[in-house]
Amino acid sequence: MQNLPENMTAVAISEPGEPDVLQAEQRPLPVPEPHEILIRVHAAGVNRPDVLQRKGAYPPPKGASDLPGLEVAGEVVSCGADVQRYRVGDQVTALAPGGGYAAYCKVPAGHALPIPAGLSMVEAAALPETFFTVWTNVFDRCGLGTGERFLVHGGTSGIGTTAIQLAKAFGAVVFTTVGSEEKADAVRKLGADHVINYREAAFEKSVHEITGGEGVDVILDMVGGDYVERNWKAAAVEGRICQIATLNGIAENVNFSRLMVKRLTHTGSTLRPRSDAFKTAIAENLEARVWPLIEAGKVKPVMDSTFPLEQAVEAHRRMESSGHIGKIVLTIDG
Repeated sequence: MQNLPENMTAVAISEPGEPDVLQAEQRPLPVPEPHEILIRVHAAGVNRPDVLQRKGAYPPPKGASDLPGLEVAGEVVSCGADVQRYRVGDQVTALAPGGGYAAYCKVPAGHALPIPAGLSMVEAAALPETFFTVWTNVFDRCGLGTGERFLVHGGTSGIGTTAIQLAKAFGAVVFTTVGSEEKADAVRKLGADHVINYREAAFEKSVHEITGGEGVDVILDMVGGDYVERNWKAAAVEGRICQIATLNGIAENVNFSRLMVKRLTHTGSTLRPRSDAFKTAIAENLEARVWPLIEAGKVKPVMDSTFPLEQAVEAHRRMESSGHIGKIVLTIDG
């Protein structure tokens, strides 16, 4: 164990509200449990769940840190008694149950992965939340296969840029929605085959036209609201839709007949409350099947911007502007 300080800088949520409620403060260093590692954080990803937590709409699970931050990259500085894989000094990226907006963060050792060769700490911090989410929902839950048609909404979000690249790497035909020509250009460069500007056309009609009325096999949606029935219209017979957020609110008075006639499967999930064992299994799949793609340069995190930890307020404003293309990351000195 290294000679560690007693306290650390962290960014906490003073009360539910707008970005200004994020405030820097001093906190005691987390103490890792037997199955955990303590990471000196060099970079931490910013994600939509952080925004929801800041607003009071996404409380941390029992036992997790009240600090926001679900993904970090850095150096292992302490290991719990039961940890076997990692040693002090190892450089890792990790999915965290919370606590990422801080100079030090503890995580279950099974949720950490070696930083892929060729990636910086900042790039590595942009991996876990989106890659864990996309893998478990698109490939595990919906079983996206080679040659199938795949639609992801919000193609330039962290989830979108990850889903486009992974779906393309595993042989799918990729559809996505965006809100501007700049974003359309960005997702085409990532491999999207069909890009629909939702400000100019109804995506379900465009999908119908492009596919000759057949529809898409798998849809990943974080929008919700009226997109629920519109996704059903865009889906192929026996299509699968996975809901991972409801940014436009919940759907009301939906017509289930379309789901029945097409024999659709509409599922959904949240990652943060799942068990440590479940997340460890995702990490193992990513290391075996996705990390080689990253190291070969076939898949990469798409970076939008970085902010020092103390400017987390500005990072959240950037996130909520929806102008970003790819990931927003906080950096931590020393």
